[in-house]
Amino acid sequence: MEQFVVSARKYRPQTFKDVVGQQAITNTLLNAIESNHLASALLFTGPRGVGKTTCARILARKINQPGYDDPNEDFAFNVFELDAASNNSVDDIRNLIDQVRIPPQTGQYKVYIIDEVHMLSSAAFNAFLKTLEEPPKHAIFILATTEKHKIIPTILSRCQIFDFKRITVKDAKEHLADVAKSQGVEFEDDALHIIAQKADGAMRDALSIFDRVVSYCGNNLTRQAVTENLNVLDYETYINMTDLILENKIPEVLLGYNDILSKGFDGHHFIAGLASHFRDLLVAKTPATLSLLEMGEAAQRLYGQQSQKASQDFLLKGIEIANDCDLKYKVSQNQRLLVELALMQLSSIGFDGEKKKPELIIPPTYYRNNSYSIAEVKEPLAKSQKQLVEYIQKAEEIVEKQININNQPTTDNQQPITDNLQPKVSSMSLASIRAKKEMVEAHKSTVKEVIHLASEPFSETEMHEQWFEYARRMEDKGHHIVASLITINKPTLEGTTIIHELPNESSKLDFEKDKELVGYLRGKLHNHDITIEVKVNETLVLKKSSRTIDKYNRLVELNPNLELMRNLFGLEVNE
Repeated sequence: MEQFVVSARKYRPQTFKDVVGQQAITNTLLNAIESNHLASALLFTGPRGVGKTTCARILARKINQPGYDDPNEDFAFNVFELDAASNNSVDDIRNLIDQVRIPPQTGQYKVYIIDEVHMLSSAAFNAFLKTLEEPPKHAIFILATTEKHKIIPTILSRCQIFDFKRITVKDAKEHLADVAKSQGVEFEDDALHIIAQKADGAMRDALSIFDRVVSYCGNNLTRQAVTENLNVLDYETYINMTDLILENKIPEVLLGYNDILSKGFDGHHFIAGLASHFRDLLVAKTPATLSLLEMGEAAQRLYGQQSQKASQDFLLKGIEIANDCDLKYKVSQNQRLLVELALMQLSSIGFDGEKKKPELIIPPTYYRNNSYSIAEVKEPLAKSQKQLVEYIQKAEEIVEKQININNQPTTDNQQPITDNLQPKVSSMSLASIRAKKEMVEAHKSTVKEVIHLASEPFSETEMHEQWFEYARRMEDKGHHIVASLITINKPTLEGTTIIHELPNESSKLDFEKDKELVGYLRGKLHNHDITIEVKVNETLVLKKSSRTIDKYNRLVELNPNLELMRNLFGLEVNE
């Protein structure tokens, strides 16, 4: 059986034209060769699998073949490759320097390619400095690394640096299509797109994944087969899940997430992908930004359709919720619950369920006891102010109707509606018109009593209980002066007016600063007619605590600078 050669080696570029996604660098190197401006030390840096070593080998062959480019001749005897990961000592670099002095037997240049150069030790770097700065005319050094920041600055300053970029999804997909055609493999565009995305900008990884998927699928690459083999969540999963979220179907969303977990996918990967999906939908809403979607035409159409269903506010809120879940995932003790809560929040965005209207609660009140009772136009609880207005209007209509009835003559079998109605008068007389107006106004005031505040009776004992309870709360909050002014004596009650005596005008002013006492009493005693009248009685003596700490606290309330002075001098207050 013939030995299998992986695609990454079989389809390795042999000329600069074959290099994928690095056109700027290959053009620069070609121009440098043609104009004889090639530096003696080059540094190729960038992510893995983007063509650094490949470009170095092509360059080494190109400069030894002036005038033509024969891919069958690689001048291997003029190219020396050193793996700095395993040859990183000073002795290895000294052996290299000794070889540099010998000129090439054929060709023009000796090319030294040092891969993973960042792995050299500091001593090896220092031993290499002089040779790198002033090499022989026949020597060219090409250094390759994925971690440029680990190379010492003195080496970087002696090299011409070329930054290789990641291979775009579009370029990787086009190259994979060429490889598939050369192997006679049929494919779907979305299948190659998924492979290119999975490679994460590395062409070598894309070819390795391609070989793996072909081994699984055979000569027909479908999107479904690729997603199953690579165990990735494709855009179809996120589109279906987003449809359920937009329809506020929380049970179906949770079941869908359970299916995703049962297939072996990680919840962290799913929620991060969902945030990216919302971002793609946001991009798809504007035709001008469709080019930012790195996906096939079929996928772009689906994204465009779903983006019209989702509002911009929903997508922005969804990205916020998904990103917040993403950040909290690693530190969460119950990661599944965290994701499920995020999905429920997403499904509740824009949900217009039944919203309870605020009810205007009306306390009990006394209603007038007349024959045409207002009970037929009022309700125990008014739903809203608008309804109250309707009730008043209805009351006016009923009153008008009742007046007209009262003005009609009665028969022997028909009794008047009330015994306290005014005397019958002609409906067209001035007295009748005046009576109508008086009765309408009377019933308007009766209806408006519905919205009056509570005015339940209370005893002086109940008032005292709530009065001193409020003082206790003030004491707990540290408002000692207010508490002492409230408890200086027992107030008296005259109707709904509470009379409280204080020893002087200063204490009266301090007492009146507290605006919450009257509201507290009105709420606790269910009577909004309560008022407080403060009188000055100079015969009273302000109650003061005998404890030193209480005296000090009262002084601090009057002058907070005392506490600063105590802390400054480290003083203590005895109990």
